[in-house]
Amino acid sequence: MIAGSEKNMKLEYGLDERVPFLKNILFGLQWAAILISIIIILGKIIGVLHFADQSAQVIYLQKLLFLSALTIICQIFWGHRLPLIAGPSAILLVGVIGSQGFEMSTIYSSVMTGGLLIFILAVSGLFGYLQRLFTSNVVAVVLLLITFTLAPTMRDLMVDIKSGIPPLENMGFALALIFLMFLFYRILSGIWRATLIIWAMVAGSFLYYIILPASLDHGLSYDMPWFNIFFRQMNFELSIQPGVLISFLFCSIALSINDLGSMEAVNEIMEPADREIRVKRGISLTGLANIVSGLFGIIGPVDYALSPGVIASTKCASRFTLIPTAAITLILSFLPAATGFLGSVPSVVIGAILAYTMTSQVAYGLTVAVKGARSEGILFENGLVIGLSVLLGTIVAFLPAQVVNTFPGFLRPILGNGFVAGVVSALILEHIIFRKQRSPE
Repeated sequence: MIAGSEKNMKLEYGLDERVPFLKNILFGLQWAAILISIIIILGKIIGVLHFADQSAQVIYLQKLLFLSALTIICQIFWGHRLPLIAGPSAILLVGVIGSQGFEMSTIYSSVMTGGLLIFILAVSGLFGYLQRLFTSNVVAVVLLLITFTLAPTMRDLMVDIKSGIPPLENMGFALALIFLMFLFYRILSGIWRATLIIWAMVAGSFLYYIILPASLDHGLSYDMPWFNIFFRQMNFELSIQPGVLISFLFCSIALSINDLGSMEAVNEIMEPADREIRVKRGISLTGLANIVSGLFGIIGPVDYALSPGVIASTKCASRFTLIPTAAITLILSFLPAATGFLGSVPSVVIGAILAYTMTSQVAYGLTVAVKGARSEGILFENGLVIGLSVLLGTIVAFLPAQVVNTFPGFLRPILGNGFVAGVVSALILEHIIFRKQRSPE
């Protein structure tokens, strides 16, 4: 979902060019640092939701690292074969949050089924028909809802009542960190801007423990082995609940559209001759990866839209630079002590970085909405479709738990999921209520 302004950029290394060994390692380290940062942020949020035991949270992170590495290797050799990093999807995080109260087996059976749906749509050619439903307005709503439906989670992370620090101090620190990140985003350029999340996570954690030393009393307090095989922790059980399944099917379809946008953003830069085949293979493999993620009991991967920004800053678009990235991530997945250390980032810092990251989703959403309206002019109906959908989704996301608990159990994951409510609203407004005015045949 990044504008194609870099289409004519001068690249030092093209898509299929081999990079000298030392440079390849350095580029791979950069990609790995970005990927691991995102995995730690999203993985820690979900790990805390699922497990009280911190060692189980670390195992969850290990599985995410392993599957992300495996997905990247498969994508660059047999999938889309583009320089794109893949990691856990924020869209599926929304689904997990909306399905709290249900068994993990139910949640991840639905993740697996959603991956199967993506795979079938891609290999059968039906994805093109589904894609037509996701007009610029609907895609804009999807991008905006990812952010706004995660707002309660970001709020809780930044307040972090469990830390033992007064909420006002936590919130003040989080807001200061957010504005500092935007300040440095404005000042920095190139590789420093591309890796800003990494520096914010390191510096933010250090400053938090220095400024608020009482938080150390609530830090990690367990011993993890240096090496372990997490496959022994897999005990998948198939469990289908219609409400949870429908909720995740919506999330999975949105994930596939997000995946498509990331691939097309890189295609705009590289302009490969076989872009349609690359997209079909890439989305198919994303579906397979999400099937495997369900079996692993973790959220599935998606290709990240930030990848073109890294290409622009490094002037390197070689897909082979992701080989060391995958290798580093794969090795780390078997080192629980190292993974646990990386996962010791304070919740307040994670909340601030998540807010900063999700702001880019808002920016992309607004960009998509404006670009989609250029052909016909910005219509009032565009604002109605996007406005009501985002507003409804946000209202549902902030419903108190005691209200959501009054809903029928099988409908709770649907009616209590702001993302699903918003997307359904957008589809109804876009293709039924305003269809004639907006899309004359």
